[in-house]
Amino acid sequence: MNNPHKVHETMSSLCKNVFEAILKYGHDEDFDPIADGKFLPTDAPAGSQEKIEVLRRRVELGQPLWHNDDRVDYSGLTGAIRPRE
Repeated sequence: MNNPHKVHETMSSLCKNVFEAILKYGHDEDFDPIADGKFLPTDAPAGSQEKIEVLRRRVELGQPLWHNDDRVDYSGLTGAIRPRE
């Protein structure tokens, strides 16, 4: 089985940006995601590491990125507030 970190390192060293990667490896413009029984909503807030991981996993599984029942706001969350400068 391929080591995903090694594959990423190899692709990173061969391509300077996403456009070079598309030119070199192509892209899948006909990608048709599948919303199977494992395609579940997430309560992770937008921009969080958790949400990014959910999106990464969805791509890996061939699922749509966005679920209709994903969290759409930040209500009920608490966190550090940084004063504006």
